[in-house]
Amino acid sequence: MREELQSRCETIEEAYEFMLAYAAQGLQGDGGTQTGGQLREFLTRAATALTGLGEVFESLIETEGLEPAGSYRAYGAVLDRDAHDSLAAVELVLAQPSISSQLIDNLNASIHLRALLTDLFLIDELLTSQTAAARTE
Repeated sequence: MREELQSRCETIEEAYEFMLAYAAQGLQGDGGTQTGGQLREFLTRAATALTGLGEVFESLIETEGLEPAGSYRAYGAVLDRDAHDSLAAVELVLAQPSISSQLIDNLNASIHLRALLTDLFLIDELLTSQTAAARTE
């Protein structure tokens, strides 16, 4: 489960990094450009990674016996909500016939996406700290 969560996090972070670069290009739309096609690929992969992200974290709590489980589950609910909200925004952008740099800049600035990224960074740090602590025991 840990590898699944890590893979999804990396996919979401890579999409975000690509979107930052796309937003900086000042494009009026994504039609007919290689970068535009790549943008839709990154967004589609991010949408797939976002789908069920909360359930993956819940499974990780169970399989690894993370304690205190109640605290992890409560944060899992936050992660799940932020993932759903971010997914709705990504799917809305993907549904557009043309995606401009400005639209992606607005998606990047979305509080939902920023909250999700912060969630992922926090979880990564928690799991990394746990792994390091387990090694020293």
